[in-house]
Amino acid sequence: MLNIVFLANSWLTSFNQPGLCITVALLLHYFLLAAFTWMFLESADFYLVLVKVFNVYVPKYILKCCIAGWGIPAIVITLVLIINKDFYGNGSFSESHPYSNFCWIQDNTVFYISVVAYFFLIFLMNTAMFITVLLQIHSVKTRTQKTSRFWKQ
Repeated sequence: MLNIVFLANSWLTSFNQPGLCITVALLLHYFLLAAFTWMFLESADFYLVLVKVFNVYVPKYILKCCIAGWGIPAIVITLVLIINKDFYGNGSFSESHPYSNFCWIQDNTVFYISVVAYFFLIFLMNTAMFITVLLQIHSVKTRTQKTSRFWKQ
């Protein structure tokens, strides 16, 4: 959906309808945040599968992932809309390029908080989980090698 909204954005902007542009910018923002959130959920699942292998049962796991994956971005979008719906709109980069209009977040502060900081937080958590998984794999490998040496002796 992110790709579809992104590709249709310029075309939909050409209709010069403020409500349509706000909707497109909102959808683009939502699907971008949803993609980041699902990326985090994949790394959390990777952690559960490779590190917490035994005795991990989460009731209604898929439902909880779906609620988080689609709900957290919705909360962020709702907060932005509550603060000011005019944060979304048509951003013309220059008057010399009339076709460069693009419906997106108009305020830099909102962009940096709701997109860049969100991505950075997801990136840090994914990196931490990746390092944890690597350390777990390394420790399993080390234990296996020690056991193999013991049996060879």
